[in-house]
Amino acid sequence: MNLRDEFRATNRRWSTLGFYERLEQAVIYILTALIAVVIAVATLRLAMAIFALVTANLIDPSDYAVFQAVFGMIFTVLIALEFKHSLLVVLHSRTSVVQLRSVILIALLAIVRKFIIIDVQTAMPSLIAALAGATLALGLVYWIIRAQDESTLAQSASEQSLPASEPPAR
Repeated sequence: MNLRDEFRATNRRWSTLGFYERLEQAVIYILTALIAVVIAVATLRLAMAIFALVTANLIDPSDYAVFQAVFGMIFTVLIALEFKHSLLVVLHSRTSVVQLRSVILIALLAIVRKFIIIDVQTAMPSLIAALAGATLALGLVYWIIRAQDESTLAQSASEQSLPASEPPAR
């Protein structure tokens, strides 16, 4: 779908929305544009940092500080991309709420980023335990939500495959 067709579809959909739904859509467009700017700037800074490391001949995979800095910046860009993606899903679907699964995935990415950039030599053990507990809790919630979504999809698929006039076979 090209940009012109997408604009026309958005115009048609816009006319069917109420005031608050239009406000939500406008806010999502603004947030998407702002996040796109953040992603562009973060990617540019990442590229400049890597270029500076390469030109200074400081790229050494065994240097943990360089690894932390580079992969911390990469995860920052990935988190912003995932956040923008979750907003675009809301924008293009007829739902008005960001899916909880997306929020949990973004939180998990943020915790993974923290694990990568944390200095284990100076970090308090309670901080590492708290991050591990948060990761475990978020993983459990994600697993529960995914299992619930799968059962809901399976149930709706089975309901759609049965004709309305016939009772289910036993």
